[in-house]
Parts: sequence; structure tokens; C-alpha cells
Amino acid sequence: LTIAQQDTAKDVQKLTVAQQDTAKDVQKLTVAQQDTAKDVQNLSQEMQKLTIAQQDTAKDVQKLTVAQQDTAQSQQDLAKDVQKLTVDLRNVRSEVGGISRSMSYALENEAYRSLPAFLLNQFGIEITDRLIRTDVGGEEINFFGHAVRDGEPMLIVGESKQRLDERRSSYQEEERILSVLARKAESVRAIYPDTNIVLLLITHYARPSFLKTAEAQGIIVVQSFEW
Repeated sequence: LTIAQQDTAKDVQKLTVAQQDTAKDVQKLTVAQQDTAKDVQNLSQEMQKLTIAQQDTAKDVQKLTVAQQDTAQSQQDLAKDVQKLTVDLRNVRSEVGGISRSMSYALENEAYRSLPAFLLNQFGIEITDRLIRTDVGGEEINFFGHAVRDGEPMLIVGESKQRLDERRSSYQEEERILSVLARKAESVRAIYPDTNIVLLLITHYARPSFLKTAEAQGIIVVQSFEW
């Protein structure tokens, strides 16, 4: 019986140790569960923050989409405005061109009436038939006519320009005008090789420097206020 009691005491001692170990394991498990609960709570908070961030991102994307739509509409409106401005500018240029042509024709019509007497009084050149606008050798001649001076027959070849006082690139403009007149004279000379040609420029106003250049080349420049 004593031995049996000793064995029972040992078993009780072992059971007590096992219970103590189990209590420690339970305590560790409880701590682990608490840590897990904290991790879950932290994860939940992070998920909540992420959800809010996604909502903010969605709002930003929506704002960006609206801004892009507004920009696209503004670009369309701008394109329409530019197109309208282009049309308006073309219309203005057309109107200005029409006015310029009308003024040129008015100057030429006045010159047709006034030049014969002016050329006779100032240069002794007598127009034997009326001055006309015509085409000679593929070139349009603004003033063309037969004339005589001191019994010598000659041809009038003239060009008209509103003003000969361009301030920008004036030298190049002078060269262009004189080149055009020379080209037209050559076209006439090819058909009338044995007839002297008098070159004529009609304008409302010419700069003194241009008058000197033209005079040096034997070109008569007539300003409208002179006749």
C-alpha cells in the first residue's frame, strides 16, 4: 500500500506539472490570440484607410475626366474660333483686294483720259490712237498705244501702281516693279522690234529716290496730281 501511494503521489505530481504546462500553453495561446486580434484590427484600419484613399483617387480621376472634357470642349471652341477667324481674314483680304483693284482701275481710267494731253505738253509725245489695256506676247500691258515724237514713231508701254513709297524692303519693291515693266517691254519689243518703246509708270505718289532711279533708266513716272 505504501508503494502504491508513492506511485499515486508521483502520478499526481506529473499531472500537476502537466496542468502547469497546459496553463502556460493556454496563456501563450491567449497572448497569441490577443496579438492576432491586434493585427486584425490594424489590418482593418489599414483597409479602411485604403478604401478612403481609393475613394479619393476615384474623385480625383472623376475631376480629371471632367477637366479633360472641358479642355476638349475648349479646344473644339478654339478650333471653331480659329476657323471663323480664318474665313473672316480671307473675306477681309478679298474685300481689300477688291478695293485695291477698284482703286487701280480708277487710277488707270483717269490716266487714259489725262495722259495724252500731259505727255504732249510735258514730253512732246503725241498719242496717235487711244491708250488701251491689252495683252501683248502673253503679258498684260496696262497702258499700250502708238505715239510719235518729233516725227519718230514709238510705242507707249506702261504699268500702274497705287503708290511707290513702300517703307519696308523698298529697294526690293523698286527692283520688282522695274523688273515687271522691263519684262513687259521685252514682250512688246519681240513683236515690234523696229519701234522705239517709251516706258511709263503711273502712280498717285512716288518717292523722290524712286523718281531718280526711274529717270536714270529713261522711265517716265507720272503722278496723278501732275495732270
